[in-house]
Amino acid sequence: MTDTNTSERSLVLIKPDGFRRGLTGEVIRRIEAKGYTLAALAIVTPTREQLAAHYAEHEGKPFYEPLLDFMSSGPVTAAVIEGQECIRGFRSLAGATKPTDAAPGTIRGDLGRKWAGTVDENIVHGSDSPESAEREIGIWFPEL
Repeated sequence: MTDTNTSERSLVLIKPDGFRRGLTGEVIRRIEAKGYTLAALAIVTPTREQLAAHYAEHEGKPFYEPLLDFMSSGPVTAAVIEGQECIRGFRSLAGATKPTDAAPGTIRGDLGRKWAGTVDENIVHGSDSPESAEREIGIWFPEL
């Protein structure tokens, strides 16, 4: 059983499509409105090496190279958020991976749409587990 009183951290990325469309402020507004706090925030253009480390579990899959191309196509906003059950909470706030499947009221449901291409340009990324969060935060914010 998970201790729901324990604060946790999650990595959130506002991907190049969200950054390009000026949605960083809206995403952060929703994170803060949910009651999570920002522990770190940076605007970066990721290197392929950084992205290869982040997406290592997808190496060799057909979408891997297009994903790295997309994620390195421009700046992203990287954030570390904190709060009780923020990993699960942010993923719920983000909505389904495919924007056309995401419910209204979610980030992807309200702000995303299907674009041509092999990669889902879906505005945001959020860690999927405490282990992933720790690994991903180390990639994007090694000083933490």
